[in-house]
Amino acid sequence: MGNSPFTPGVAANRFAAEALASNFADLHAPLDRHEAAVASDRCYFCYDAPCVTACPTAIDIPLFIRQIATGTPEAAAKTIFEQNILGGMCARVCPTETLCEEACVREAAEGKPVEIGRLQRYATDTMMEKPHPFARGKPTGKKIAVVGAGPAGLACAHRLAMKGHDVVIFEARPKPGGLNEYGIASYKTVGGFAQAEVDWLLQIGGIEIRYGIALGAGLGLDSLPEDFDAVFLGVGLASVQQMDLSGTNVTSAVDFIAELRQAADLSSLGVGRNVVVVGGGMTAVDAAVQAKLLGAQTVTIAYRRGQDRMAASPYEQDLAASKGVRILTDVMPIAMQGDLLELEYTRQGAAGLEGTGETLHLPADQVFKAIGQRLDGAAEGLTLEGGKIKVDAAGRTSIHKVWAGGDCASGGDDLTVTAVAEGRDAAEDIHAFLS
Repeated sequence: MGNSPFTPGVAANRFAAEALASNFADLHAPLDRHEAAVASDRCYFCYDAPCVTACPTAIDIPLFIRQIATGTPEAAAKTIFEQNILGGMCARVCPTETLCEEACVREAAEGKPVEIGRLQRYATDTMMEKPHPFARGKPTGKKIAVVGAGPAGLACAHRLAMKGHDVVIFEARPKPGGLNEYGIASYKTVGGFAQAEVDWLLQIGGIEIRYGIALGAGLGLDSLPEDFDAVFLGVGLASVQQMDLSGTNVTSAVDFIAELRQAADLSSLGVGRNVVVVGGGMTAVDAAVQAKLLGAQTVTIAYRRGQDRMAASPYEQDLAASKGVRILTDVMPIAMQGDLLELEYTRQGAAGLEGTGETLHLPADQVFKAIGQRLDGAAEGLTLEGGKIKVDAAGRTSIHKVWAGGDCASGGDDLTVTAVAEGRDAAEDIHAFLS
């Protein structure tokens, strides 16, 4: 007989396989042809549309929706992919509720925007069942190194291949995709989509991926610019921020999400009866919701500031609440005391955030830290800004012939769509430099 949500401690098999399959099914079902036609008909096809301005990759949203409305989803997908080659994943994970859909005229007038994200998924899924829509450019004889096969690196590599350059991607992990493969909640991208998208992207040709090679471990910025005509760094933020909290079952939320994403059998994953996630961003919500879906009895997000300061969008907060996750704000962890987590209430003092002296205890046989990630020591020799690689508007770093983009670079939001835009734009600047 299996376990249940009431089983003490960290335990696997809290739910039956059927329940787990239902819990981790697609968060948003894809639109069928009729639903897409109805949804696209709500678009005003605005001139100088605010949704386009709100999109980090500047997709011509009114155009692709009109193309769907006229029965040509493949053309719509081409419009999307010309700006965002990872448009399929972004349609699934992009926080459209705070970007294009928040800017939608329908949202302002009626409180219900055009379903841009779901329409984008409808178009891109249609195209990804067909041959790759882009051809590789005439070979230039130039070779570029891309470090990191995450969204920024993949977008950069694809655009460079379109220009006719040869690209070698160095990836530390055994699979490509970066955050898309290892760092996003399973219910947002089901059915192995992350790998299918990479396979589809690589159909353009001219891109080689070498696995198990990380920057700083036999791959240095002293030799790469000598061996290649240009270098792009899309290494992400590999290290977890440190927090003075230790215990047997105090672990990283990032590692928990990655383990879940790679698990062949969800019932084999252990999860606590009482889980606490420390943090207030998207990673905290993803970890908390998935802990609940795995069968935890109680899951609490503990955040040190007010709920209005949480990095997770109101939509994500509501999603967590709808799954039974409790959000506790204005508290910070102090120490683990057996299977209890001691927290102290906080307030904004004259010198910043401070404890009030009043404490509380939460049952916690598993605690996940989700307080952010940081750049590791691999960026030695580069100028940093705010703990990230300093880049200019074109993505150029302080080292000649080296560009950077995505989460590891300064200036942008830590979002898949932003990483794609920065990788794409860096590729354009690299091409101009090589030309």
